[in-house]
Amino acid sequence: MRHLLQGSGMASTWQKIQEFYKWALENGDPRTDPWLLVYSPLPVTLLFTLYLVFVALGPRLMRKWEPLRLKGLLTAYNLTLVALSIYMFYEFLVTSVLANYSYLCQPVDYTQSKLGMRMARVCWWFFFSKVIELLDTVFFILRKKPEQVTFLHVYHHGTMLFNWWAGVKYVPGGQAFFIGMLNSFVHIFMYLYYGLASLGPQMQRYLWWKRYLTILQLCQFVAIAIHSSYNLFTECPFPKGFNIAVFLYILSLIVLFLNFYYWTYTRGKWEKLT
Repeated sequence: MRHLLQGSGMASTWQKIQEFYKWALENGDPRTDPWLLVYSPLPVTLLFTLYLVFVALGPRLMRKWEPLRLKGLLTAYNLTLVALSIYMFYEFLVTSVLANYSYLCQPVDYTQSKLGMRMARVCWWFFFSKVIELLDTVFFILRKKPEQVTFLHVYHHGTMLFNWWAGVKYVPGGQAFFIGMLNSFVHIFMYLYYGLASLGPQMQRYLWWKRYLTILQLCQFVAIAIHSSYNLFTECPFPKGFNIAVFLYILSLIVLFLNFYYWTYTRGKWEKLT
């Protein structure tokens, strides 16, 4: 009898999982569902799984090889992401201004209007940029720079991939535009920094602003935390669950980036003084 009950319980759990998966598929934005990687979570889940496998096995495979230089490829890659970030920042900013977006409460425009579709498209590009940015990790491993592949690095890249898949699937616009706009702005400078660094040691004297780049990232997170938390205490026709998820996620990034800032910039100076 116990085995029958256990079997029945497992079947019921599996059925609930199937029902939730079906609900997740069928309740997305019909405008974005046909777009690449959007309809089902399975492609991005497979992509993330392959990413984790490479993170785990890549350094072992590279033991037999010399680090790859990839100088020209890295420069082109980083400058391409600078250009893409400029485009996305422009689209988020201009579309939100033209559509009279509110910075306090902005529901998603699910219509086929010109501005509604323009915002949805830039949200998709922002999501796809997170797919492209997984190559950051691949290049670190191929160049034998395992110290760069930290928990913060993998956590940030992996979670942004899933967060923005959900964003494009369910809420392509509305409150979410603020996150994409700020992050695109920060990434203009971040990938410019990486692009300059890829040119070689002779560029080091021009890269004194790395610390300020981290401060800019932290300011971005604080702004997003304030923006998302505001609507936790006010009535706004934007899914509260998404605001809660964004707020909790951003808190985790603030903690991790503060820890990174302390160990990278503050602790060393304190030890020198003592």
